[in-house]
Amino acid sequence: MNVRHQFQQDKSIKELFENHFEKNLYADEKLLFLVDLIHVFRPKKPKDVEQISLLEFLEFLQANPQYITLFKNYFKTIVSKNKFSRLLTDSGILNDNHFLSEIKKRIFDKFLPFQPEKGTLQFVLNQVFYLSSDSIWINKIPYNQIVVMYELLGFKDIYGNIKEETPFSEIVLAMQILAQRMSGRALENDVIKMVPEYSNFESPFLGFEKELNHLEDIIRTNNYHYINSSELVYKQLLMLHKQCNDFVDKAFLNSSKYGISLTVNQSLLRIRQQLTRIKELLPLIVVENDEDKIRNSTLILLKLIRYNCYKNNIRKLFLESTQLISYEITQHTAKSGLNYITDGYKEYFAMFYKAIGGGFIVGFLCLFKLLFSKVDTSAFGHAFLYSFNYAFGFIVIFLLGFTLATKQPAMTAATIAQTLDEGMKNKNQVADKHKLFAKLFARIFRTQFIAFVGNVLFAFPIALFLIWLLDLILGTNLAESKADKIINDLSPIHSLALLHAAIAGVYLFLSGIISGNISNRNKHYQVAYRIQENPFLKQTFGIQKTKKISTWVNENWAGVISNMWFGIFLGSTGSLGIFFGLALDIRHITFASGNFAIGLYGNHFSIDFWTFFWSIIGIGLIGFINFIISFTLSMFLALRSRNIPLSELHLLNISIFNYFKKAPLNFFFPLKDKLI
Repeated sequence: MNVRHQFQQDKSIKELFENHFEKNLYADEKLLFLVDLIHVFRPKKPKDVEQISLLEFLEFLQANPQYITLFKNYFKTIVSKNKFSRLLTDSGILNDNHFLSEIKKRIFDKFLPFQPEKGTLQFVLNQVFYLSSDSIWINKIPYNQIVVMYELLGFKDIYGNIKEETPFSEIVLAMQILAQRMSGRALENDVIKMVPEYSNFESPFLGFEKELNHLEDIIRTNNYHYINSSELVYKQLLMLHKQCNDFVDKAFLNSSKYGISLTVNQSLLRIRQQLTRIKELLPLIVVENDEDKIRNSTLILLKLIRYNCYKNNIRKLFLESTQLISYEITQHTAKSGLNYITDGYKEYFAMFYKAIGGGFIVGFLCLFKLLFSKVDTSAFGHAFLYSFNYAFGFIVIFLLGFTLATKQPAMTAATIAQTLDEGMKNKNQVADKHKLFAKLFARIFRTQFIAFVGNVLFAFPIALFLIWLLDLILGTNLAESKADKIINDLSPIHSLALLHAAIAGVYLFLSGIISGNISNRNKHYQVAYRIQENPFLKQTFGIQKTKKISTWVNENWAGVISNMWFGIFLGSTGSLGIFFGLALDIRHITFASGNFAIGLYGNHFSIDFWTFFWSIIGIGLIGFINFIISFTLSMFLALRSRNIPLSELHLLNISIFNYFKKAPLNFFFPLKDKLI
């Protein structure tokens, strides 16, 4: 491999040819000559280069015709088999309908790539064009220069022979394999049930596969091995291809009605990618004139390079695979978010009363956590007790219809994105969408504000009353030993309160994701309908009670599970921090208020001014961090799921600021809205 480092960009094309064909320095590994030749043209920053010129290389070959023959023979020695159908059928296309398995496979292949059989064109591409950026600069080579090189080296077009392992045979074989894979996947039960509209019709994928086989017979039996675009079989193929695309589009569209699992999402994405690949390959069998033969023959090589470069693209896989799922999740949270937006004093104070209920229960949870902290058990034992305390309390808050202020941002962010998306699609609202958004944000903000007020105002006195009552009954101030730590943990300058508040904000975001995912999954698997029509349940509880159970599960199960996990996240973080030796913990504004009351009582209400000051500031900042982290993460997810550009955020912020200057009180109280 020393030769590889000796001949790089500092060596000229002439020196490379002389070293290989005359001095024979590449005898041990002939492929290194082509590697170094490509390295001469490969720019360090492909995206910054406007054009890659081959003129110097072409002029050298024209001035040294002896090297042309040697170069042609060289190609024959390194490419003995034109096998590349696997590259066309697999590269850049999902190989597995399990998302995590595909991610792991691509990561493994990225660090230790699959190596085809030596002597094949795919092996050469793997060795020479091994950088993911190679397709970028290859596409910047002028087409006329590629044609000149094609003619200069005497390459033949791909239509002269259709025998096995010839280039054109590989293209046809690849299309057949793709068609067969699509048909099999499209006929799977989980995919078919997404499109009941097609249940009474023959699958368009089967029709496409039959027509493609018919096309192959025509190509193999005629003398010129291609067709023109006016032939009926080609028009039939294009029509069936469109029907297959319509099938996939309809399945994705029906996801809002039937829900969708990640496995089905991956299956549909794979079919769509295979349809796209076939659409790119189909024009290669069409020839109208001799120029098309040359163009198609060079085009297939460029396509092979591009497919090979992007075969292990993880970022594209992640974005494509998660977009629809994130849309369905945020669609659910957007609907839930409507419950957290008030309009008028009646709804405003109704939210306040719900927040009071949430604060009331949190006051009990603060006391229970104090009691659990005194249990002599392991870190795991405390994690279990704390998680049970939080999860049980959050589920009770949810089922009683109360609210926890910090649960709102994850829901309302999706509502904002949905409203913005609808405004962008509605031509009549495009001009005023930012103003309408500012008013919506003001409604959300004041709802969040009054929920914070209700939670904090009641968590404090309830926790204080309970710790006093316990002291009265037991005759012991249980908060005394932990009072200093409880109060110190609220200070933004004497503790990691803000970091811990950010961790809680992430958990709030995740709980919203879980809620949307459970709701989407239940819809996809028809959980409520299965319960409603379960014969055992109907015989045991009766039809009406079973229907009520079904309705309850449909309306509440996602909320119960998400609140349970939110509680587990909060309760186990401290123990995980101990296990990993990290300063991990959580801070939540409502619990901070209740803990402050317990800390004050434990210190017999005797704390200095600055401790009191920083505790109050800390509670406020904890609430802000809870809100901003949860809201920001949810907002980014919601915007991406709807393909809304992030540049919209700048315009929205300006609109919100202008509205705040004109009507600041509207952000805190439901005053009469004025036009802006």
